[in-house]
Amino acid sequence: MLTAFVPFVQTAEEHSLLIPSLPDLLWGGLAFAVVLVAFIWKIVPRMNAALDARTDAIAGGLKKAEEAQAGAQQALEQYNAQLAEARAEAGRIRDQAREDAKKIRAELVEQAQSDAARIVTNAQAQIEAERSAALTSLHTEVGSLALGLASSVIGESLNDDKRSAAIVDRFLADLETVDAAAAQARPAGARR
Repeated sequence: MLTAFVPFVQTAEEHSLLIPSLPDLLWGGLAFAVVLVAFIWKIVPRMNAALDARTDAIAGGLKKAEEAQAGAQQALEQYNAQLAEARAEAGRIRDQAREDAKKIRAELVEQAQSDAARIVTNAQAQIEAERSAALTSLHTEVGSLALGLASSVIGESLNDDKRSAAIVDRFLADLETVDAAAAQARPAGARR
């Protein structure tokens, strides 16, 4: 065992460890050439094919990514165009709604004005009818009172319709004349 640690002493016949002998060099070179030829003939084409396939896959992936990006860009542009079109359509609808609202408002105002005019006309007609009825009633009552008063003053009965109607008409005409004269006698500022 101690002999293992004894330094190897090289003799002149022995070869150097760093420089192989000529037959070892020839056989080693031949084996290397065989392995190199087999490597170039069998393994290098497979490696090139695998690298080419990987290059093609990467190029295909890049092409697909570019196509997907172009599709996404086209979809984005289409979306933006549809959005702009929808906004324009919404603006047109808003404008149309405003115009419709103005028309409806104008129609309602016109209808309200015509209804108001009709109501005013009906009210005036009703007032005139009630005024006429009140005047007729007033004439009748004033006539009855005038006949009663005249009967009391004269002391005779005025049952004759023609005579009583003439007296009432004359009395009312006198009242209207007195009212007209009183209205003219009043100054313009004193009228109510």
